[in-house]
Parts: sequence; C-alpha cells; structure tokens
Amino acid sequence: MNLLRRISIVLVLATAHAAAAGADDSVETRAFMVAAANPHAVAAGVEVLEAGGSAIDAAVAVQTVLGLVEPQSSGIGGGAFMLYFDSAERTVISFDGRETAPAAATPGLFLDPAGAKMKFWDAVVGGRSVGTPGVLRMLELAHREHGKLPWPGLFEPAIRLAEGGFAVSPRLNALIETDKHLKRYAATSAYFHTDAGEPLPVGHMLKNPAYAATLRAVAAGGADAFYAGAIARDIVAAVRGAKDNPGLLDEGDLAAYRAKTRPPVCVAYRGSNVCGMGPPSSGGLTVGMILGILQGFPMAGLRPGSVEAEHLFIEAARLAYADRALYMADSDFVRVPLAGLLDRGYLARRGRLITAARSMGKAASGTPPERKTERRAPDGALEMPSTSHFSIVDARGNAVSMTTSVESAFGSRMMVRGFLLNNQLTDFSFAPEADGKPVANRVEPGKRPRSSMAPTIVLNPDRTLRLVTGSPGGSRIINYTARSVMAVLDWKLDPQSAVARPHVISRNGTVDLEEGTDAESLKAALEARGHEVRVRALTSGLHTILVSGGKLYGGADPRREGIAAGR
Repeated sequence: MNLLRRISIVLVLATAHAAAAGADDSVETRAFMVAAANPHAVAAGVEVLEAGGSAIDAAVAVQTVLGLVEPQSSGIGGGAFMLYFDSAERTVISFDGRETAPAAATPGLFLDPAGAKMKFWDAVVGGRSVGTPGVLRMLELAHREHGKLPWPGLFEPAIRLAEGGFAVSPRLNALIETDKHLKRYAATSAYFHTDAGEPLPVGHMLKNPAYAATLRAVAAGGADAFYAGAIARDIVAAVRGAKDNPGLLDEGDLAAYRAKTRPPVCVAYRGSNVCGMGPPSSGGLTVGMILGILQGFPMAGLRPGSVEAEHLFIEAARLAYADRALYMADSDFVRVPLAGLLDRGYLARRGRLITAARSMGKAASGTPPERKTERRAPDGALEMPSTSHFSIVDARGNAVSMTTSVESAFGSRMMVRGFLLNNQLTDFSFAPEADGKPVANRVEPGKRPRSSMAPTIVLNPDRTLRLVTGSPGGSRIINYTARSVMAVLDWKLDPQSAVARPHVISRNGTVDLEEGTDAESLKAALEARGHEVRVRALTSGLHTILVSGGKLYGGADPRREGIAAGR
C-alpha cells in the first residue's frame, strides 16, 4: 500500500473516531480488526492484515508506530507482555518481554547511602531505573513462531511515518506540557520542545529520522541489531553517563537478554475460560482471583453500576490485591503459589469474607493451599499508569492481546537514537525486606520486576475465541481489565459500552470513583458501607474485541485517542 493510500486510511479512521466520540456503538467487521490507542497505529495494523499478515505481524507494525506517536506510553526501549491465540490449535500462548535488572544490580539499588528508600522521582529520572528492554526480542520470538509476512516489511509503516512526520496529538501535547522532567536531558528536551523551549503544539508535524534509522537497522538485522553493536553501545553510554543518577546496565545485559514463552494462567468464569499473563506479571493472576471470588455471587442479576454490584467488586479486589502484595513476583526467582491462588476452594473461602452490608476495610492476605513456610513481607511498590494496550484478530481467527510500557510517562526521560528508555526497575520494591522478612518483589540481578499488565483472552467452552481485552493504567490495570470481562460475560454489554463504563476500583485501600461520570453518585452509599472513597480521574485505555456470530465487534476507550477498525 502506497503512502498516500495509507494517509487516506488514517484520515478516514480519525474522522470516523471523532464523529463517533461519545457513541455507544461498537465497530463491526467480518474479516479482521485492530483496536489500539492511536489511529496511526491502527492504520499500520490494518495495512499488514490487508496484505495477508497474521495477528503477530500486525503487532510488530502496531508497536513500532505506537513507539513513535505515543512515546510517553511504550516503545522499543521498554517491555511488553503478549497473549496469542492460535485458532487452529485452539490454544493460548503467552510471551514475556519484560525488562530485566542488570547483572550488577543489588537489593539496595533504590536505597540511599543511609539505607533509606530513595524518593520515587529521584529514582525514576536517569539511568538507575533503566532495565534491559525486552519488546523487540519478544516480538522477534513471536514472529519466528507465528509470523506470515517477512520481518523487514513490518517496520515500513513506522519508518514512513517517522520520516514523513505526524501531527502532535492533543494528548501528547498535554503530557509534554505537564511533565516536569523532560528538560533534564538535552536529547529529550530538544525532541519534545520547540526551539523556544515550549512544548510542541497540537498539530505540529513531528519527524523522527533517528527512530527511522534505528528501525531500518532492526528490520535488516533483526533484534540482534538492537541488542549488540552500535545501538547497544549508545544505550549503555546514555544509562551509565546519566548526570546525577547513572545506572548499571551494560552491553552484557543487552546481549544476554532473552524473551520467554510461558504458560498462561486461566480461570473458569461463567462457563468461559479467562486467560491472562502469569508471573512476572501479577495481572493475570489477580484478574483471575477477582473473577474467581465473584464466581460465587449472582453478578448477572445485579444492575451494572449499582452500589450492590460495585460493593462486591470492590471487596473481591481487596482480597485479590492483598494476596498480590505478598505472593506475586518473578517466578524464576521466588516461589509463587499459582495453583493455590486460583484454587476454587480457596477463592470460595476468600469470597465468604465478603458481606453485602459492610466493607471489610483493608483486607489481609490469605493462606493458599500451596503455601510453604517461607515468610515474606508485603510489597507496596508503585507502578505508574503510562502504558498502552492493543487487541488484534486476524482473518484466520488468530488473536493478539498485548500490553506494552516504558512505565511512567516518558520512562526515564532518556532518549537514544530516537526512542525513550524505560524506568521499569522502579516497579521493584525499593525496600528489599520489612520486619526482617524478604519482599518477594525485591531487586535481584537478572530479575524481572513485578507488573500489573494484564493482556487477556477469553475462550468459549469449546475453546474458540470470544474476547480479547486489556488496558494500561499502572496497578489499576487489573481493575480495568476485570471490569471489561465482567461487563461482557455478566451483563452482555457490547465492547464499546464495556470499555466506556464508569470506573469504580480498589487496590485494597481507598475506593476510587471516576470523576465526571455516574460513578460519583455512588460516593455516599459506599461510604455508608464503610468504604473510604475519593473521586479522581481514572484514565484507562481499554481496547477490546468480541467475536460473536461470525462477526467482530470492537471498542476503543474514549478516555484516550484510540479507535477500532478493520474489514
């Protein structure tokens, strides 16, 4: 497809998205679909699928464009988790592209000389927070196993857009304007600001020839071109040379990085099989626990958004997040009681702690049946909400659910060869132990920090595809994703209605109600049940595709700039 044709598609999709803003109707197609956070990225995915590509092929194109047009959220300097549904085998495979801690890292990485935890932003900005990027190795591994089109061509949409330029969106402009750290490093400051030092205005045509050159190298040489040689040397030089806050990453860490395939974690819910990402992500496990607890309650008989339904969801989330804090981390380093946490009897016992009339307050962790005698301390690590999620179904019925991140908005604020470096190491616990007990999510060499990313695929009882969903949002991702699954399975909402629902969430602390929505009306009733409630912005980015009756129905979160489109 030539450049003019592609630009036309982008303009048509963007116009359709603007016209549909606030509408409840899902996008309907028959052959294939992409739902992602930016129209340019969707157009790239559609282009690949039109050419006969697989869902994995389209994922490469979507990710490389997202790294250009919303660099604050994801990119090749970060990491990702992907679930892939193989329609021929009716199986779900998960791919782990999470960043790793440098070999030189120690549990005290984020402690100051006095042994106290560093202030969060002092740790984030600079080289100390940068983990070994994983997304390109993960995409290469998935493409090797399930790709249909040649690897080099999948980078062409992003290369064309980087060289030709794209208009700065309102969201990107607003994030540049409000970020306090973008001017700390010269390359980053120059890219995101005008010559006068002002944030790039909405509509500014932004070109990134350095990013195009990086992608050309990876297209020609594979991921090896990123993990060794000149690009790797420049990444290490930036990380180790960061003023005030240098990091430990070296060329050996990049050369040694491997993406992994892992079994998904799945839970039965309302007759369907809900599959998600296992450790080092806590997303699939915690979503599964919330749904497994709610399996014992008649959610379908309650009105969506009612105080009765929201109270039950909040309490189930409290219980799941309590166990998340204590048990979940990189299972290559600590024993995570996977089967025990999803055991039906255990979840039923946890569910019996919920009463309809009164909140339990802050929930305590439970004792899953697999637990051994290892004593651990709970982890309160922060996880920032700047991430992206996209969902894809191809013409063969294969699907991708991929959540991708550089962690906080603009990551470490360090830019190399046209892309930003992540700050994912701050997803580790800053304190390696508490009360003399180790924290499961402490820093260790080569370890992957715990994540909340929760790419999710739901299968029908016959293991055919039903739903592809997921969201950005830091540690709130789990709430957002579980709510999207409930909306479809319990209340039969279409994807657009499901992703647009007002948010009511808990991470085992205060209850957050989404400001400016009907959720605000629940404040008094929830407080009467003993919940501590606050009203705040909750910027999810759910992108969801439902398969039903031989058709695809897509929804894009109205809180961001995404669309769903296909043929």
